[in-house]
Amino acid sequence: MGPALRLVAQRLALGLLLLLMVSVVIFAGTMILPGDVAQSILGQSATPEALANLREELGVNDPALTRYFEWLFGVFRGDLGTALTNNQDILTSIVGRMQNTLFLAFWAALISVPLAIFLGLLAVRYRNRWPDKLISAVTLTSISIPEFLIGYVLMYFIGVQLGWAPTVATVYDGMSLGEKLHAIALPVAVLTLVVLAHMMRMTRAAILNVMQSAYVETAELKGLTMFKIIWRHAFPNSIAPIVNVVMLNLAYLVVGVVVIEVVFTYPGMGQYLVDHVAKRDIPVVQACGLIFAAVYIGLNMVADIVSILSNPRLRHPK
Repeated sequence: MGPALRLVAQRLALGLLLLLMVSVVIFAGTMILPGDVAQSILGQSATPEALANLREELGVNDPALTRYFEWLFGVFRGDLGTALTNNQDILTSIVGRMQNTLFLAFWAALISVPLAIFLGLLAVRYRNRWPDKLISAVTLTSISIPEFLIGYVLMYFIGVQLGWAPTVATVYDGMSLGEKLHAIALPVAVLTLVVLAHMMRMTRAAILNVMQSAYVETAELKGLTMFKIIWRHAFPNSIAPIVNVVMLNLAYLVVGVVVIEVVFTYPGMGQYLVDHVAKRDIPVVQACGLIFAAVYIGLNMVADIVSILSNPRLRHPK
């Protein structure tokens, strides 16, 4: 096995180990959440006997270690359990929600990733001139403002005052693609503004770092235009850090959309998680937390593997 394949195997093993450790943290965290699911189901007027019977029926009185391994083995079998509050299969309920979240993240990524790379290249091309300063100022501003505030501002001006987009991002089966895109226009705009700045600035920094290399100076001495130097020499050799930051932001688009989904009442995983946290529905919270962790760890593993495979010294060892 070559050095590159060995490192890839190590990253995969570490990713699986990390996911297992995260499952322990998620389970332990849900165990210490305040509140009582039996009280949430039966209401404040429930008798102590009814609450005790329901807790026994739900299995919340079993030892924590027993419940953890039962949950973990169920996950390995593809069984995420049953929601305590409505007795619905969690996996069946999550599938549609996850599709909605991935749909939102896909369109935000489709806009933000190419635009971030283009703006990063443009900022390098006009370094320390007004396009670079304008792009940097706008991106720094977007980084500094919380996403929920950006969401409410866009909701007020674009949704309420101008009426160009709905303020509630409702999607459902039977809607055409155009109707869905119109419904998610505002949350996509917010997510794009949030992740665009970070990716653009990392692209700019990575390319500027490569621009100091000796082969770039050689290309300049050969008389190549600045655009050709950036596109043909600097950009391909700065792919690894750019891919890393892109993957991190793609992970955010899936995992970090909780706030945006709540602000725009979007029927995705984030809204589903928040609803069941309020109900103290532990199995749903555990399932959502594990899925979010798996997505985040998985995309980071992809970024690490791409970085390894893009290193010529590892692909072609002496």
